Amino acid sequence: MTAEERIARLEETLFFQERLLHELNAALTGQQRQLDVMERALGELGVRVEDLRLTVEAGNSPANIPPPHYS
Repeated sequence: MTAEERIARLEETLFFQERLLHELNAALTGQQRQLDVMERALGELGVRVEDLRLTVEAGNSPANIPPPHYS
């Protein structure tokens, strides 16, 4: 293999590695965006669950309030 062939092969390998790196970076960026959305949603759900827990503990749950026609 001549020096020119080796250089051409190295350049080809570098091209494919750079393309793969770009694709992997794009995939990782997309996954990070999805993770950020899920973390926000989980945080909001945690707040809602805690609010519901406090409501139930305080006895103000809809199950404890009689319907209007019972008054």
